[in-house]
Amino acid sequence: MLGSLFGALFGALPLAREVALLSPEGQALLTFEQLEERALGFGALLREPQRCGISQGSAPLENLALLSRNRSEFLEVVLGSIAGGAWLTPLNWHLSTAEIAYILEDSGSTLVVVDPELESLLPEGTPRLRLGSDYEAALTRGIDLFRARPLASDGSPGGTRIYTSGTSGRPKGVERQRASTLDAAWEGLRTAGRALGLDGLRPDGASHVHLITGPMYHAAPLMFAIYDLLNGARVCILPRFSERDFTESVARLRVSHTHVVPTMCVRLLRLGEDERQSFDASSLSLVLHGAAPISPGVKRRMIEWWGPLLLEYWGATEGGVYTLIDSEEWLRHPGSVGRPLPKFEVFAVDEAGERLGPGQTGTLYCRHRELPRPFIYHRAESKTRACYLEPHVFTAGDLGHVDAEGYVFLSARRSNLILSGGVNIYPAEVEAELLESPWVADVAVYGAPDAEWGERVCAAIELSPEGRTERERGGDAAFSARLLASLEDRLARYKWPRNLHFVAQLPRLPTGKVRHEALRALEASASTNGD
Repeated sequence: MLGSLFGALFGALPLAREVALLSPEGQALLTFEQLEERALGFGALLREPQRCGISQGSAPLENLALLSRNRSEFLEVVLGSIAGGAWLTPLNWHLSTAEIAYILEDSGSTLVVVDPELESLLPEGTPRLRLGSDYEAALTRGIDLFRARPLASDGSPGGTRIYTSGTSGRPKGVERQRASTLDAAWEGLRTAGRALGLDGLRPDGASHVHLITGPMYHAAPLMFAIYDLLNGARVCILPRFSERDFTESVARLRVSHTHVVPTMCVRLLRLGEDERQSFDASSLSLVLHGAAPISPGVKRRMIEWWGPLLLEYWGATEGGVYTLIDSEEWLRHPGSVGRPLPKFEVFAVDEAGERLGPGQTGTLYCRHRELPRPFIYHRAESKTRACYLEPHVFTAGDLGHVDAEGYVFLSARRSNLILSGGVNIYPAEVEAELLESPWVADVAVYGAPDAEWGERVCAAIELSPEGRTERERGGDAAFSARLLASLEDRLARYKWPRNLHFVAQLPRLPTGKVRHEALRALEASASTNGD
């Protein structure tokens, strides 16, 4: 055990031998002391990788990636990378090998910590550290190094470099500005949690229980859990979300804090009346939700069922959480995503970059009151500059307005981005892959409203002569299945269009831009006709 060294991550909290990580069945996995030892041991391992047997070179590892399903080591690797001064890129395990290869190359990752179940997704020859016996052996050596030479609290911290789709159609690595020292990094994470109500401890001093419901390669479920954990909460990780696993875990573990996306709410509301009535939500005190649009009807039903526990946020991987609105405020201001947190100012601007007045719709910008550049895109200076109106002022491309009371309303998301189930899907990437088919002459990919997923991916396709012949020969259903099958191994399945519409000619303006209102009309017509 760390003994007197305990406290680097958790400050003065008297939690050393308390349980930090729980299984969904309620089994104690690690104490706070054990978790800290393992995380800081991983940090030491990154500082001296050669001595731990994971690198031929003697230089510290500065860039690495993590490809893993939800499991406790995920938290160790994230916290350890911060402690070890490295940039960590969590990889979406739904991506294809080609997509993963691009991110590994762009991020400069020289090592991938990998779940053995997902190892086949890695490009051949990728340096890797397998979770399991290989990881444990390296970690043991890292812990020995840490005990001999504890990491300096005034050393430079690492961070997460999470990839998100961007204007080029290729993913971009988001790097938020790092704290000046490791101690400042831990305190910054704890402070961020307290601002969201993720305060770790209940008034009686006992730990909250935080349930992770979504994939941990996403910024929200990962970072919200880390904020709460560093403030003293116990964390339980669901391997994957299901309605009954969620309700059973909440009841069994007396979960108080969690994060959901609208798709989860829709599925929970589909439980039978008896199951919903028997679900005991009394332990829940804070349910954060965001990442995608939510139907007002769904949100009202969730509030009626669970009470005023939902805390909605608006934000992005780039800058974190910008606004908050609790359930009672939302009922008074339906449709709003809240008012800005103290460190932000939010306002709308017109196409000339001029600030708009209350109620006027434009591009929403956030002013960070402290940092001139809260984030950059890795190796993409021009894309970074395009996000900033001036120092401190940036946008993620959302459209909306701010009312006279300071409440923010989103009227549209970035025009070329689809948000489905809380996941960003960039149409240009899907279009590029569909255009690889000799059957496709032109294509426009777009999002359409979906009651469960927020949006679904749709494609309007202009066929080539060869494509028209194949469609006539096989019929729409068989042809569509063959066309989508051509995306296998090149594009993650969640990016595949769910609706294909074959049109004689795409509705393009003389400038070449697609008329999106015509695509929306096409989707509405298809829905009306049962297409």
